Amino acid sequence: MKTIAGAGAAATIIPTLPTPYKRKQISVNGVDMENKDKQTNGIATGFFVVDPSFLKWTSRDVVYVATHHWIPCLFGFGLLFFMAVEYTLRMVPSSSQPFDLGFVATRRFHGLLSSWPKLNTSLAGLNTVRMPLTMNNTCIDGWAMVFVGMQTVYILWTWLVEGRPRATISALFMFTCRGILGYSTQLPLPEEFLGSGADFPVGNVSFFLFFSGHVAGSLIASLDMRRMQRWELARTFDLLNVLQAVRLLGTRGHYTIDIAVGVGAGFLFDSLAGKYLQRKTIANSVAAMDGSKLFFSS
Repeated sequence: MKTIAGAGAAATIIPTLPTPYKRKQISVNGVDMENKDKQTNGIATGFFVVDPSFLKWTSRDVVYVATHHWIPCLFGFGLLFFMAVEYTLRMVPSSSQPFDLGFVATRRFHGLLSSWPKLNTSLAGLNTVRMPLTMNNTCIDGWAMVFVGMQTVYILWTWLVEGRPRATISALFMFTCRGILGYSTQLPLPEEFLGSGADFPVGNVSFFLFFSGHVAGSLIASLDMRRMQRWELARTFDLLNVLQAVRLLGTRGHYTIDIAVGVGAGFLFDSLAGKYLQRKTIANSVAAMDGSKLFFSS
C-alpha cells in the first residue's frame, strides 16, 4: 500500500488485479464506469460495447443506397449469382481444352482467319508495319511501328524527351511482373492457335500467355495521354486496343483472362508508378535541404 501526500489531502492507492471487473469500479472524472456501461444502448461483450449500425437502418436508407449506390448493389447481386454458378458448374476435365467465353464469341472471326491466311497475316502485320507518328507537330524518329511500336515509342518519348518517367516506370513494373507470372504458370497453347510470321513476337517462337503485355502496355500509354489531356490520341489508342484484343482472341493468341488481367495490370502498375514517384518526390524535397537529389522529377 502506498500513500501520496497532496496539498492538504492524501490519496491511498491499493494495488488490485487488472481484471475487467475491477476496472468497472474505477471512477473517471466523477463518472462511475460500471453505471455508464449499464446506461448504454449497445450490446456489452467483455471489454467492448457493440452498437450495430444496421439496427439503425430505415426503409429510406435502403432506398437511398439502391438509388445512389446502385453499382455496389449490382456487384452484390453479381456475387450471389456467380456463387450459384460456381457451386453448380461442372469442372472442365483435364483431358479437355479450357473453356473460354472469348473464344466462343469470336468463333466466326476465327473461322474467317483460319480460311483466309492472308487476312490473318495482314492483321498481324499491324504490329510490325511502319507508319508515321507525330506528337505536338513533331515527327518521332520519322516512323513508328503499329501497334506495339506506337506504344513503345510513346512511352519512351514521355521519359527521354518530355522528362516524365511515370509511364516508363509503369511499363518496367508491368513487364517484369508479367515475366514472373508467365513463367510461374505456363498455360497450354490453345489448339486452334493461328500463328503468323508477321506477328509479335516475330514468328511466335515462344511467348507468355498470362497476361497480355500488348493490352497492358497500350493502356499504360493511354492513361498517360489522358493525364496530359491528349484526348484524341488516347481515344485512338483505346479503339486500337479493343481491336487488338478481338484479334488476339480470334487468333487464339490469348485467353480471355489474359486480356482482362492485362487491362487490370495497366491500371495497377500506372497507379504504383505514380505512388513510387510521389514518395521519391517527397524524398527529394528532404534531400534538397542537404544539397542532394535522389531521383529525377515526375
